[in-house]
Amino acid sequence: MELSALVLLGLFFILLFLNVPISFCIGLATLATMLLSMDVLPAITTLAQRMAGGLNSFALLAIPFFVLSGLLMGRGGIAKRLIECAMALVGALPGGLALVNVVSCMLFGAISGSAVAATSAIGSFMLPEMKKQGYDDNYSAAVTAAASTTGLLIPPSNIMIVYAIASGGVSIAALFVAGYLPGILLGLALMVVCAGYAKIKGFPVAARLPLSVVIPKVAAAIPSMLMIVLVIGGIISGAFTATEAGAIAVVYSFVLAVMIYKEVALADLGKILLKSTETTAIVLALIATSAAMSWILSYENIPQSVSAGLLTLSENPILILLLINVILLIVGAFMDMTPAVLIFTPIFLPVAMELGLSPLHFGIMMILNLSIGLISPPVGSVLFVACAVAKVKLEQLLRPLLPMYLAMIVVLLLITYVPAISEWLPAALGL
Repeated sequence: MELSALVLLGLFFILLFLNVPISFCIGLATLATMLLSMDVLPAITTLAQRMAGGLNSFALLAIPFFVLSGLLMGRGGIAKRLIECAMALVGALPGGLALVNVVSCMLFGAISGSAVAATSAIGSFMLPEMKKQGYDDNYSAAVTAAASTTGLLIPPSNIMIVYAIASGGVSIAALFVAGYLPGILLGLALMVVCAGYAKIKGFPVAARLPLSVVIPKVAAAIPSMLMIVLVIGGIISGAFTATEAGAIAVVYSFVLAVMIYKEVALADLGKILLKSTETTAIVLALIATSAAMSWILSYENIPQSVSAGLLTLSENPILILLLINVILLIVGAFMDMTPAVLIFTPIFLPVAMELGLSPLHFGIMMILNLSIGLISPPVGSVLFVACAVAKVKLEQLLRPLLPMYLAMIVVLLLITYVPAISEWLPAALGL
């Protein structure tokens, strides 16, 4: 087992640092590990079978649907309307524009299901406006980057579907519902940081808008936000599955972006479909190779050995969960979210269950943990998008991010050690 684990993880990280595409890293490391215990032809055959089997899931059809609906929403003028809605609701509070940024990222991230899309879309609108009001570019970009990760917890979220597959069958509906309270809690924590920073710096506070202005602004954003109600409400009520909800989201996004808002022309659909196909192909290639890696992990009893090793370090579940969180934070800083979920769920989920955590609770904890990695150097994809949008350097962004990192880690610890934050709402709804 020790040799298998060494070959699997060693070759994977060597290829990763050589900048080999991550699905190839996973596949080649898995094949090399298989060759330790079987001949070439059976190894290649097993790899192919496990990759094909990993994609043989009806639930995976939800991913291309939600990717496509997110792209339609991203180009459909949604960001502008959500920002205006957030401005009407929280713009007059201390640190108003920063709070507007957080709320807008929460709403847009939830609708699009992408932290990168939220950073790009909201940042393009909010950063120039915040600069006009005296906000520092570095701070504004840091707020956008941190807030955009909330959309990965607030459903619909593609990474939750990926975790459901990797965990062996956690209910997607339950995961979607479980993400609401943690996502809102994370958003509130970031808003507290923003309000405190605004008080210290003495940023101007916007005048409170009259209801005659607030109501039209909120009403204009309601059609966009209704997608969340439609998708999640349909899943919870049992009207349709998560996969069917994805198809409905595509139809709704198309109607909204093309026919109602008229921000997407029919001529643009080809590019949008091509982009959604590229994104889906990348995700499915990762899922296929990770399914093969999960099989070889199980075949070599690596998760059981890791579980036994961690449990021998301490009998205190608080310390073991803290150690898992630290490992995942480090992993998230070097690896993108989807492969991290696919690779480390089979390794750490048995440990978490041994400690009494439900797969649902562990999933929310893991997703939040790896979300922090999206804004952590050296690999954090959201961090680089924020730098590009704000036209600032990476090192300039890290200092204003520090209090936001702290807020996110506090929320992570709360979610880790207070299961009710993740489990209460699904239990209340019978999920």
